[in-house]
Amino acid sequence: MTDTAYFDSQEDTSDVGLPPDSLDREDPERELTSTLALFEGDEGGLELDQRKTLVVLLKKRFISNQSDPKEWKALMANPRVIRSRLNDLFMDLHLDTEREVAYKRQVSPEGGGRPFPTLLYDTAWGREDTILLVYLRTQARHEQASGAERVFVERDDMLEFIAQHRPERATDQTSDAKRASAAVEALTKAGLLMTTNIPDRFEVSAAIEVMLPMEKLHELLAWLKEQNNPTDPTLLAAPGAAETTDPDGNED
Repeated sequence: MTDTAYFDSQEDTSDVGLPPDSLDREDPERELTSTLALFEGDEGGLELDQRKTLVVLLKKRFISNQSDPKEWKALMANPRVIRSRLNDLFMDLHLDTEREVAYKRQVSPEGGGRPFPTLLYDTAWGREDTILLVYLRTQARHEQASGAERVFVERDDMLEFIAQHRPERATDQTSDAKRASAAVEALTKAGLLMTTNIPDRFEVSAAIEVMLPMEKLHELLAWLKEQNNPTDPTLLAAPGAAETTDPDGNED
C-alpha cells in the first residue's frame, strides 16, 4: 500500500564515463529497492513479510504473537517501518510488548481542528457481545490473579452469563439465545476467543486486556447495572473492578 522506487537500471551511462553497475554501488537505495519488487511496476519499499503484516494489521482489530506469530515476528523485527506506513494513512501503531499485542488506531490533528480522513469506521458491539466481553475480561483477571498463564472458558458458561444479564423487559428468549450464540461467534471471529481441540471450549486471547482496558470495563459494568438490577451481586463482585488504567490501557 506504500511506495518507494524500483528501477530496471538500464540507463545509458556512456556519456559520463561510468560502468553500468557503478550507479548501484554509489546509490545503495537504488539497489535496496530493486530487490524488493514483487511484481512488474512494484515501487513498494517493504519486504514480503512486512507487507503481509501490514495487510493483516489493516484487516484485523489486532495481531498478537498468540494468534499471528509470523506477523508478530515480522513486526517486532522492525516496527518503525510499519508505524511509518500507518502514519501515512493517519493511523498509529499501538504496541504492547508485555502482552505481545499490536493494533492500529486513528490519530487526530495536534491542537484539534478538522479530523483527518480515515479508512476506519466505528461499529458498536451488540448488547450480547458487550456482555460477553465483560465476562471474558473478568474471567481473565480472575484466572490470572490465581496464577493461570492461559484462560479457558466453556460455551455453556458464556451463554449462561449472557442469559443471566437479560433485562426483565426482554421476553423473546428464543431470539435472545440466537444473539447470544452469535456473540460467541463474533468474538471468535474477532480473535478474542480462540477455538481449542475440545469442542465448545475456547481460550481467551491475551489481547482482551489490551482491547478492553479496565477503564472501559468499568463503563461496561456501570452500563450493565443500569440495564439490570443495580444491586446485582455478580456485577458488584467482578474481579478487578476497583483498578484503574492510564490512557494507554496499562493497569496500575
